[in-house]
Amino acid sequence: METHPFAAAPAGSPTLDSLPVEPLLTSEFDTDPGSVYERLRSTYGPVAPVGLMGVPVWLVLDYREVLEVLRNDTVWRRDVRHWRARAERRLPRDWPLLAGYEVRQTMFLDDEEHRAARLTHHSAMRPFQDGHSPEGWELRAAVAKYADDLIALLAAESGTSGFADLAAQYTRPLLLMVTTKLFGCPVELGDEMVMDLWRMLDGGPDAGPATERALGAMTRLAAHRRSRPGEDLTSYMLLSDPSLSDEQLGRELFMNAVYLNDITGNMVCNTLLEVLRGNATVRRSVATGQLGETVNRAALVNPPTANLCFRFAGRDVRLGNFWIRAGDIVSPSVAAAHRDLLAIGTSHLVDSTVSTRAHLAWGAGPHQCPSAARELAGMIVTTAVGRIFEHFARAELTLPPDQLPWRTGPVVRGLRLLPVRYELSAGAPVAGRAGGPGASAGVAAGAGDDGAALAGVAPEPSGRGGSGLLGALRRMMFGGRRGGG
Repeated sequence: METHPFAAAPAGSPTLDSLPVEPLLTSEFDTDPGSVYERLRSTYGPVAPVGLMGVPVWLVLDYREVLEVLRNDTVWRRDVRHWRARAERRLPRDWPLLAGYEVRQTMFLDDEEHRAARLTHHSAMRPFQDGHSPEGWELRAAVAKYADDLIALLAAESGTSGFADLAAQYTRPLLLMVTTKLFGCPVELGDEMVMDLWRMLDGGPDAGPATERALGAMTRLAAHRRSRPGEDLTSYMLLSDPSLSDEQLGRELFMNAVYLNDITGNMVCNTLLEVLRGNATVRRSVATGQLGETVNRAALVNPPTANLCFRFAGRDVRLGNFWIRAGDIVSPSVAAAHRDLLAIGTSHLVDSTVSTRAHLAWGAGPHQCPSAARELAGMIVTTAVGRIFEHFARAELTLPPDQLPWRTGPVVRGLRLLPVRYELSAGAPVAGRAGGPGASAGVAAGAGDDGAALAGVAPEPSGRGGSGLLGALRRMMFGGRRGGG
């Protein structure tokens, strides 16, 4: 790492390795992370030393300091090669969180390399961002149709009133269908790919193999679309940068799949939860038809990403009450920063439409989600949430909010399930109408000769036990698997 003409940390100031740390991922954190953030803040101030699966990490808690880390990419680097403990081989063998960070893609690049990769993404996504372009119009229509089809499928399987898990039976399959459509995937991605993304983000013991499996699937997709381009994100990425190898493009698709299935999915579920649990300000925005504002308010209270990707100090720098040494690892906590922001000015934030946009769900600074990706994700979330409000006459939680099971890890805090008692409205979609679930699944999976060419088998009919995407969705929704992990 290059040296910088800045002041070094004063002699005698404590180092990260010298400080006692408490493990962050505990049973208390699983059930009430907010209390853990508050205790750390009261003990250490805006920045606290914590243990993350046996590795000491600086956790940034206050909004101002988190924003500083996110915005200043000359000091706070994204490339894992800046991490001193990794370079010195001091990490525990097979530390589970390292697998994802070793994948060199746009999120983990710096400087010109990052800017060039980001430009490629923006150029490839722009046609889908524009609702007036053929690609953008078709994708918006597809998202709405997939949502309607899943609600129709729910009605066909469970009735127009009953019980449902809006995580496993709506959000997860919806995001999988959107991914298949957007990426131009001619084969069934399947439940296991989504589960592998979860395993990587949660840092479980099989995070490494899960990462490899997901990367392999995306690399095969990149190779297929190179030989058979279409009107999809994969093909447009190659058009924007023909120099991308199949492996490089596979890594970029992998990153986008994480955001689309996991982070965007969490935002859908978290928004629905805030409405269902009776959050008055969120409900008020729903009642006035401001779905974008509904999502903003929910993200402020319950962000889909609790702690953003690690940063690594490019030089010695003071942050909060501590000196951070060059090469130290820092984790900016969005969830803790939002709590700090709400505590500072609750009344102002609740009553102002503009101020709710201060949420950091999309990040901030040079590494925040590109504008095209933010608008695309926002469209998917508002459509998914809006279709529920449009087609459900009634929905209520079947568990108290404080008893809902969460996936809690070092990055995400997502619902494992969102169980509701529901009643569909009279105008809700019904399975079997023209263009019903079977038709949508065929479009999403790209069924036909193109799919057979990559899969190596002839496509099967989309029956109840079929092996196409609809068959996978039925097994995901009604096969007894609620949530994941």
